[in-house]
Amino acid sequence: MSDIKSAREIAEEKLKQIGEPTEEERLKWKYSPQGEELAARYLKEECNLLTELGQYPENVKPFVIEGANEVLIRNINLPKDDSDKKTNRKVMDGIKTLKSDKVTVENTYSQIRNIFNHYAEQGDQQKKQAYESLKAEVEARMQQEIQQQLGTFTGVKIDVEKQPQFQHEWRRILAQLDSQYINLLNEYKRELSAIT
Repeated sequence: MSDIKSAREIAEEKLKQIGEPTEEERLKWKYSPQGEELAARYLKEECNLLTELGQYPENVKPFVIEGANEVLIRNINLPKDDSDKKTNRKVMDGIKTLKSDKVTVENTYSQIRNIFNHYAEQGDQQKKQAYESLKAEVEARMQQEIQQQLGTFTGVKIDVEKQPQFQHEWRRILAQLDSQYINLLNEYKRELSAIT
C-alpha cells in the first residue's frame, strides 16, 4: 500500500526529473512572446521592425526574432485578393529583414512566388472549369429529380448557384483545389522557419 503515490508526489517527481530551466529557456519564455507582439504591431503598421529590434540587448535579440518570425511566417497565405497580396509583401519584407541568410531567404521566396503566380493564373482557370462543371452536374441532377417527381419534363429553370447543395459542393471543391497549393506553401514556410 505504501507504493501508492498522490498526484502531487508524482508531479514533484516529474519536476525533479525535468530540472531547473536554463537561462536560455527563461530568456526564450520571456522574449519570444515580445517578438510575437512586435510582429503583430509591424503587420498593423504601428512600428518599424529594425528600430524596435535595436532596443533589445544582443543576448535576447535571437529570442525576439524567433517569436517575430513565427508570427510573420504564419501570415503568408495564398493571395486570394489584393489585401492578401499586400500582406504577403509586407510579411516577406519583414522576414527578410530579420533573417541573416538573405540569399537562401530570397531563393525560398522565388519558390513561394512561383506558387502564388501559378495559383493566380492556373488556379483561377481550374476554379472556373470546376465551377461550370459542378453547375452543369447539379443542374442536370435537379432537372432529373423534378422530372421523376412530376412525371414529365417541364423545362423549369433552376438557379442552381443559390441551392444549398450546390454551395456545399462548391466549398468542398474550392477547399480541395486550394489544399494542393497550401500543402506546397507550408513546405516552403517550414524552410523559411529553418533559415537563420
